[in-house]
Amino acid sequence: MLRFDPFTDLDAWARSMLSTPAGSERAPRFMPMDLCKIDDHYVLTADLPGVDPGSVDVNVDNGTLTISAHRSARSDESAQWLANERFFGSFRRQLSLGDGVDTSAISATYENGVLTVTIPMAERAKPRKIDVAHGGEHKSIETTTIDAE
Repeated sequence: MLRFDPFTDLDAWARSMLSTPAGSERAPRFMPMDLCKIDDHYVLTADLPGVDPGSVDVNVDNGTLTISAHRSARSDESAQWLANERFFGSFRRQLSLGDGVDTSAISATYENGVLTVTIPMAERAKPRKIDVAHGGEHKSIETTTIDAE
């Protein structure tokens, strides 16, 4: 089972909003992601357009999955910006993993600006059928009738 802490994202958002003065370089505000369960694994997809694949880092430590990446700012000094809405800098997202996840088998791919992390369930957490043992053979009960005279 995966657990989600909504305050982690709220804290990161508040920090980024309060620490960047107006008119300065802008830091990323968020890393949009989707998370779903398919059969016996979870699939996390995160949008990271324009991020250098070499800067993408996915790690697990003490039950916490951390995704981080970096998008560099355009360094063209002669550019006269008419619009500058794309964020650059470091992205980071953390999720708490439940006990039912096999952390040693987590895998990740980065393709076309989308990071896909596959998180398999541990064997002990997978649904399974429980066989029901029977207590023995069926015994028939014989009765006798007594004629009342």
